[in-house]
Amino acid sequence: MKYSGWPEPSELVVGKVDEIEDFGVFVDLEEYEGKRGLCHISEVASGWIKNVRDHVNEGQTVVAKVLDVDESAQQIDLSIKDVNDHQRKEKIQEWKNEQKADNWMELAFGEEIDDERYSAVANALLAEFGSLYDGFEAAAIHGVEALEETDLDEDEIEAIVETARDNVSVPYVNVTGYVDLEVPDHDGVDVIKEALQAAEGNGEVPEEIELEVTYVGSPEYRIQVQAPDYKTAEGALEDSAARASELVEDHGGTALFHRERHEDDE
Repeated sequence: MKYSGWPEPSELVVGKVDEIEDFGVFVDLEEYEGKRGLCHISEVASGWIKNVRDHVNEGQTVVAKVLDVDESAQQIDLSIKDVNDHQRKEKIQEWKNEQKADNWMELAFGEEIDDERYSAVANALLAEFGSLYDGFEAAAIHGVEALEETDLDEDEIEAIVETARDNVSVPYVNVTGYVDLEVPDHDGVDVIKEALQAAEGNGEVPEEIELEVTYVGSPEYRIQVQAPDYKTAEGALEDSAARASELVEDHGGTALFHRERHEDDE
């Protein structure tokens, strides 16, 4: 997907070196349709430059910062030297992600999808998520629910979710905590069993979360959570412990949630 408009000053853009002159470098912008920028020799690299070709090659992919845009003159001024290594790596990864998302759009709607429909679907995802990739990733993690607030119709949502679940590699994080559960009454074993079922969510844990509770050693139980991000994982972990603790305490027992094992060795 290429944007039809113009980049904004200070924006980072991906481009391919098209032409090298003594005074600077012409760069074709990969993300903008028909747009070309000029990186003056003073903006190619820090310090004095004897030969521009010592720093860039024709056909090389570069990340540049937009210094100025003059639409009337059809001119975009760029700087390669103002982009640090971290920004460069991050922008390249973002660009590669959008290329993947562009392929997923074709998988979802067919290679013959016309420009008008492509733009409508893409704009709906961009408005809600900021990028096509983030839209597909959200669809892979949360399913139909992630796209309910967009302007997409049911068939479009279904196509995106199906494609996302088949193609998007979702990043997951894992967190672990422990809960001590004790019930002194004669029915304590049954209460503990019920508490553990509550900890596991009684079948109502969101589908993007994997949660498992295992016995470590009386009275300690391990809660392991896998989720798309730390905030979600931590929340699910604390909720799990709280459900178990509440049930145990309602039956006169005691509960204690902690992040580290009480013993060094299992």
